[in-house]
Amino acid sequence: MTSQTQLRQWGRNVIDIEKKALENLYQYVDSDAFGQACELILQCKGKVVVMGMGKSGHIGNKISATFASTGTPAFFVHPGEASHGDLGALSKNDVVMAISNSGESSEILTLMPVIQRMGVPVIAVTGKPESNMAKLAKLHLCIKVPEEACPLGLAPTSSTTATLVMGDALAVALLQSRGFTRDDFALSHPGGSLGKKLLLKVDDVMHKDERLPLVKQNITITDALYEITKKGLGMAGVVDDSNKLVGIFTDGDLRRVIDAQVNLRDTSIAQVMTPNCVTIQAGILAAQALQVMDDKNINGLIVVDGQHQPIGALNMLDMVKAGVI
Repeated sequence: MTSQTQLRQWGRNVIDIEKKALENLYQYVDSDAFGQACELILQCKGKVVVMGMGKSGHIGNKISATFASTGTPAFFVHPGEASHGDLGALSKNDVVMAISNSGESSEILTLMPVIQRMGVPVIAVTGKPESNMAKLAKLHLCIKVPEEACPLGLAPTSSTTATLVMGDALAVALLQSRGFTRDDFALSHPGGSLGKKLLLKVDDVMHKDERLPLVKQNITITDALYEITKKGLGMAGVVDDSNKLVGIFTDGDLRRVIDAQVNLRDTSIAQVMTPNCVTIQAGILAAQALQVMDDKNINGLIVVDGQHQPIGALNMLDMVKAGVI
């Protein structure tokens, strides 16, 4: 039976070999071809159509997805399916990125005459500059690696890693060239926690109007508890006669009051509230409000306007429901 030590060593060997493959990639990113490929894609009025067979196809799928989410319109077309109708998705305004480590993928080479007839430029990404794909393409990006991490030299390992990193290098270079921002990124990621963190504002999450728990500072703790229970946020903002926020009373404050054996029916909320409480302004990202709660180690916040009058409230559960956490 193979020892744990041997298994770990084999794993480390793979990492070492692939690290060398990535270091070898610098020379290809530093080449004129990399800059020319970026310029060609930036000038493209259509989309980047990525193609690849087998493992190259899996990597190509990821590259096209990264392009699309970072400001470069792109999609993946399977070369085998392209020969049977899917090539109709290609337009004369597009750019093709064809991926094949050997540069001799027959499925892609079969498509090259048609693509060239359409006048669509091809960027070939291969490990062999002398390959047919490299020679037929308008531009060639080399991803040649010293060796595969597979000890048999057969399974694509280092080569697929290098291809993936080359795709990321292109995507990020294009992103920066376009001046692509966090807001732009958010627009292509409206679903999921990432989109929520980048798009959702406090105004979208907070309880307001009749759902906003507020009490006057001169009422008793018992009366304040009715409001807290009714609104279900575990807290209430305390306001003065001009409706300005003067404090907050939470479930945590209630526990401290009970421990101190304070008379709930006779004591005013102003005597036991937390004055000068942490507040936030409307319009900020919900993720920023979450950060405030984390930093201050609190579970809820009152949202105030420019006159320090409360206009909303939210707690950690609201963040969970909204998908910000």
